[in-house]
Amino acid sequence: MTPNPAYIQALKDSVRTASYPHLIGMTLTAMDFDSCRIELELGERHMQPFGIVHGGVLATLIDTATFWAGFMRLPEDAGLVNVDLKLNYLKTVTRGHLRAEGRCLRAGRQISYTEASVFDEAGELIAHGTSTLMALPGKGLKVDVAKFLQA
Repeated sequence: MTPNPAYIQALKDSVRTASYPHLIGMTLTAMDFDSCRIELELGERHMQPFGIVHGGVLATLIDTATFWAGFMRLPEDAGLVNVDLKLNYLKTVTRGHLRAEGRCLRAGRQISYTEASVFDEAGELIAHGTSTLMALPGKGLKVDVAKFLQA
């Protein structure tokens, strides 16, 4: 199976316009089988009182990147939910651009295991996490194009 580029674009548009991703300003910039990239330009709204990025922002990036990294292996009619999220904060950041890279380590029919790393604009590792995901048959994301191209 080959991912349909029109479907991937529809997903990117859906993430960009969804309430929460729009609120914090994150963008799904790349997606394929077993991988994705999420980007975020930091602003004052992302900071906690000590002037560093709030841990919840980094957790959101990891949660989102682990989710989308496991998504393309699912059948078109299936959805996905994170069962757990484990993460480590490795370095503080106060400004700039963040990039989260998600990777699916094991794609299963029902359970998948993924990881994500968040990097600052200098390419330094800021946070890392893993997630177990569960497939939800019949709960697929409805878009107007097919998920896969016909062979």
